[in-house]
Amino acid sequence: MRWGLIGASSIAENHMIGAMRAVGDEIAVVASTTEARAQGFARANGIPRATNDIATVVGDAGVDAVYISSTNEKHCVQAMAAIAGGKHVLCEKPLAMTLADAWAMVRAAEAAGVTFATNHHLRCAGSHQAIRDLIAAGRIGKVLSLRIFHAVHLPDALRGWRITDPGAGGGVIPDITVHDADVARFLLGEDPQHVVAQMCASGLGQGVEDSAMSVWAMPFGAMVMSHESFTHPFAGSGLEVHGTAGSIFASGVMTQQPVGTVVLVTAAGHEDVPFSDHNLYVQGLADFAAAVAGKGQPAASGHDGVASLAVALAVREAAATGQRQTVNYGDAA
Repeated sequence: MRWGLIGASSIAENHMIGAMRAVGDEIAVVASTTEARAQGFARANGIPRATNDIATVVGDAGVDAVYISSTNEKHCVQAMAAIAGGKHVLCEKPLAMTLADAWAMVRAAEAAGVTFATNHHLRCAGSHQAIRDLIAAGRIGKVLSLRIFHAVHLPDALRGWRITDPGAGGGVIPDITVHDADVARFLLGEDPQHVVAQMCASGLGQGVEDSAMSVWAMPFGAMVMSHESFTHPFAGSGLEVHGTAGSIFASGVMTQQPVGTVVLVTAAGHEDVPFSDHNLYVQGLADFAAAVAGKGQPAASGHDGVASLAVALAVREAAATGQRQTVNYGDAA
């Protein structure tokens, strides 16, 4: 597959380009907001062409698929242009700033007959897949609660629009809560119904929230507690799933690397759970390629991206108003 990159981003440079090449794909062109930024990114990453005009990317007959990792407010317009150009699209989360725009992207891809996926990398982790398998196999009985703690220390290199620009989709809720929503849906196989939440600026946020906590009610009675932050240098990350017959403790698994530990605790004692240490992004790209070939589904579909956005929007509204919110999934309802 030959890729066009829209967005000269750190995730593209640090994770996606290497993964694309690892699966045998090529990168034909990169587009960024300025010609100078695009050219510098292309030189640094061995990409043959660079441009500040996305029409060059989406109009290139030699480009099969587009990976979008620009700032959040640009995703919808760029994805719609790529879809209109007949390109398959892998888009970073959140898909868009509004639910209506996210649904428009999904529906346009369906009408055009192209594959459209969300780059929710955590569901590609061997640790998360092992946890889901334990739950599905009934190893912990009926699930009672899920706790996700994803409070980290935002690296200096990422302290731009994420902490200063609400118009670009800044804030910890669209950046991390949206991932945790996808994790909960992936592990439990159901969509949150109602949320209560609080948010604050605890040291980095300048006009946007940098920390949030929320509780979500799930359809079959389980509760999810979610904590996200940009300001916690020593908190670690992970998740716990508690059921009537056991609990799962996963540490260090809310990451872009295939690391961490998973422990199952039941009446029989503690059991270390092995899991694959494959590259998360390589797995996501392999699943995407299979979907393009008509042999499978993306790791996270456009519908998955809409659903995680819906939860994140409900969390922000609940935190802003101080009132319990029903999650609005729009066309998915």
